[in-house]
Amino acid sequence: MANRVTMNICGQEYVLVAEESAGYMEKVGTMVDKKMAELMDNAHIGRSDAAVLAAVNMADELLKAQENADNLRRQLKSYLDEASRAKNEASELKRQLFKLQNQQRG
Repeated sequence: MANRVTMNICGQEYVLVAEESAGYMEKVGTMVDKKMAELMDNAHIGRSDAAVLAAVNMADELLKAQENADNLRRQLKSYLDEASRAKNEASELKRQLFKLQNQQRG
């Protein structure tokens, strides 16, 4: 079920409709509002330019976060592969030890 939240972003009201919770949508809207206000204050630009720059900045942050997540996934896979190899090696060493112990008894 879609949730509706009315938000004030950069002095204008918007109705956000999404499957996410109202709290989440408010966080998103607040983030956009802050980014646009910051750009408008620091760069002395209008609302439409601030919206475009905010979108570009947020897209840049998203792409970098996705790249970092991909790097972490690759690193985790490498660690899991290494752990699996170590587990297999430990199993093989236990098997060899058991075999040697049985040979000494026999």
